[in-house]
Amino acid sequence: MSVGLLLITHNDIGKMLLETAIKMISICPLETEVLSVPFLQDVDNLKIQAEKLADKLESGDGVLVLTDVYGSTPSNIASSLADDEHIRVIAGINLPMLIRILNYPRLNLSELTIKALSGGRDGVLVCSPEDEHHFDETQTSQNN
Repeated sequence: MSVGLLLITHNDIGKMLLETAIKMISICPLETEVLSVPFLQDVDNLKIQAEKLADKLESGDGVLVLTDVYGSTPSNIASSLADDEHIRVIAGINLPMLIRILNYPRLNLSELTIKALSGGRDGVLVCSPEDEHHFDETQTSQNN
């Protein structure tokens, strides 16, 4: 058994990120489902779909749910699942986060959540050749 992975995002963002990650690492080692949330959809119906997908993925080790923008409809649907102690929700999905998750399929839900967060944060970099270090919020706010 392993942690299930559920992506709940606007339109096909989750589907495209997952397809890209799988092509990059040549495998999808976790049971994974994607729920695409189109604009102007019935939220109650989408919540039911999300619950069914989470139930399908729950094999006893939990489900990690990734969503895109915190506070948006996909995030709210994902957060409605978080009442269950076997479900963790992370907003702000990006490709480095997803690749990190897929590279550590044997971790438990808590460990995989930590890996996801570190992959997401560590995957955001300033790529200017003149900058040899990462900017932090204090440097950025001082320049404004």
